[in-house]
Amino acid sequence: MSRAASRRLLAQPPQLLISELVPTCRLPLRCLRPFSSTTRKAEGHDTRPPPSEPRSAAPSSRPVYFSSIPRVQSAKPPPPSPSLNPKATSGGMGELAKTFSGISNMIDQNQESRYAQQSRRRGTLLDSLGSLSSDGSYDGNLIPGEEDFRERAHQLHIYATRHNCHITVVRPPGYKNPLNGNVSNNRTVLMSVACGNLAFRHSARKHYDSAFQLASYVMGILKNRGHIKDIEQLEVFLRGFGAGREAVTRALLGLEGAALRGKIVKVSDATRLKFGGTRSKKPRRLG
Repeated sequence: MSRAASRRLLAQPPQLLISELVPTCRLPLRCLRPFSSTTRKAEGHDTRPPPSEPRSAAPSSRPVYFSSIPRVQSAKPPPPSPSLNPKATSGGMGELAKTFSGISNMIDQNQESRYAQQSRRRGTLLDSLGSLSSDGSYDGNLIPGEEDFRERAHQLHIYATRHNCHITVVRPPGYKNPLNGNVSNNRTVLMSVACGNLAFRHSARKHYDSAFQLASYVMGILKNRGHIKDIEQLEVFLRGFGAGREAVTRALLGLEGAALRGKIVKVSDATRLKFGGTRSKKPRRLG
């Protein structure tokens, strides 16, 4: 740039100099005017300030916090709502106390009656086991006599093997023989039969049908000979897992055992289990 051009630029006012140096940035002239702190008054309007409003009605620009909210005084509890039951509002705690006292009295009465029943049972047991002396005390003999305790249950033993089925009926102790009048203190056998007694031979004795016919035969004999009326209670013992086990059970639950089914008081499994013992038989091998 020549010296004359630089002098010409320095001689120009600063506004024109900026516009020439920076042609792409055109600033408006109004931005160069200094800001004024005074407000321009509109023509034809009142220049008086508006009347001051009360401070309470003026909206506050400050944020409202919970601490600035006035606390509301706790109100009185509302009156109790009317209930369908008049005792709920009129009685109060007095009626509730009466109710609980009645329940406690009922519990006490139940406990007293329970204690009385237990004492009567103890007295009955002592009367059956011991005898009273002259002073009203027991003699201490707790061993029951023959007249105090007597078994009255007959026993039905069912022995079902893989090859046969046996049924045995046993009398209770104290049976009196009508032939000689002797009374037996031990159990005696009333009858004992197997499938072979019904003309089943060899492999025919192990089937379900032969065991079912055996059960029907035994129950028919007990009914025809009048032993049903002598049987007050019946205990059933099952032994083995042959086909006769289920067959005799079905006969007792069917029409054949209708006379004995209501007298059964005990059913137990008497199958013997081996724990160690002797050596088992060699298994049979075919082919």
